[in-house]
Amino acid sequence: MPGFAAVPVALALCAGLLTGPAAEPARTDCRAGPAGCYDLYTYGYGLGLHPFTEAHEVREQLTDHFWLFPVSGGCTSRIRAGARCELLGGNPVEVEYVGNDFFQINTLPGHQLGSGMHIRFAFSRSLGFHSLTVHAWQDRPTDCTGEMFCNAANSAFAWGTWLVLATTLRFSAYVA
Repeated sequence: MPGFAAVPVALALCAGLLTGPAAEPARTDCRAGPAGCYDLYTYGYGLGLHPFTEAHEVREQLTDHFWLFPVSGGCTSRIRAGARCELLGGNPVEVEYVGNDFFQINTLPGHQLGSGMHIRFAFSRSLGFHSLTVHAWQDRPTDCTGEMFCNAANSAFAWGTWLVLATTLRFSAYVA
């Protein structure tokens, strides 16, 4: 009876004893956020007391006057999603998103840290005190991923760079 031979195979497949071709793992879209990607760092910076300024107004101050950012070309004024520019040192980035109280960039080929690093700048306010949270993650591991000295050096450089940005915003937020 040929039908009975198929029953053990069907039962084995259901029980996970026999498998067909392995399915390709689902690819994560790292543009949307760090879940399933390689998390790098999260830094928080105080921007001072600005009781009459909303978080989105501080974001607008930066994205409408992008020269406040450490940028060397391409995005010297108002930015929008899809804009491409170079940060200081000739590091190309693309603006991925501009939201109400955040914006996000992505490093491009030719960036000293490699391509596929996403950096989100989120602004918030609590009791009139504003803050900036910078969160970075990447699509895939790089030569630096997991290397303690390399990660520490890149993270320290990022922390210092975003501190300069936060200090600039601490004063420019008054005009927002």
